[in-house]
Amino acid sequence: MRTFAIRVATLAAAITTIAAPIAPTTAAAAAQGLAFRPLSHSGYNINGYNWGGYAAQGSGFTSVSASWTEPNASCNSSNDLYAPWVGIDGYGSSSVEQTGVATDCSSGSPVDQAWYEMYPANPVYLSTSSYPVRAGDTINASVTYAGSNRYTLKLNDSTRGWTYTTTKTLSAQRVSAEVIIESPTGAYPNFGTLHFTNATVNGASLGSYSPVAMDPSNGAYEARTSALSGGTAFTETYLTE
Repeated sequence: MRTFAIRVATLAAAITTIAAPIAPTTAAAAAQGLAFRPLSHSGYNINGYNWGGYAAQGSGFTSVSASWTEPNASCNSSNDLYAPWVGIDGYGSSSVEQTGVATDCSSGSPVDQAWYEMYPANPVYLSTSSYPVRAGDTINASVTYAGSNRYTLKLNDSTRGWTYTTTKTLSAQRVSAEVIIESPTGAYPNFGTLHFTNATVNGASLGSYSPVAMDPSNGAYEARTSALSGGTAFTETYLTE
């Protein structure tokens, strides 16, 4: 697993920029520990902030899944950090059960790394040697509620032929399900256009839940979320860091 540099000051500045004037919840201090969760009032998202994509709202969500092609990102600065992911909770609740691929620019060049997170616990990054991800890879991600507060998080890179599955326990509300891009630092690398496909919630199309659409904003809109196509596909287009 690649060791991320500690960026306490960067994170503090990012939180101030993203959420001001609304006070955010406490976040982890290390880049590897940067929580992929909403930065907003009461610990949950009420608009774009650092999230872009779609969130279905309701109760009793049991599964969410989507696929994407990992973009060929270019770094604007060493502060750039973002991830596409799928998850349950976080929009209207203070936990998030999620998995995806982070692109980190703290070394000066983009490094892609698979991860999962059961927020409020810190994210867990997978070994880049055992679970490598490169631009152009096809990623399939899912989070499934297995009952008794257990969640199965699954990430597959069909281009490289690996699958990672883990089951974790967390008492959570299951009041939302999301397909999202997010930057914990509020700074996106230039990822061009990211295409989400096969987006489903509880085995049905994401669109069947009339989900909330979000554009990430850090004073200016950083990416644009397209309309849903066929209820299961949409794009995120980079605008600015």
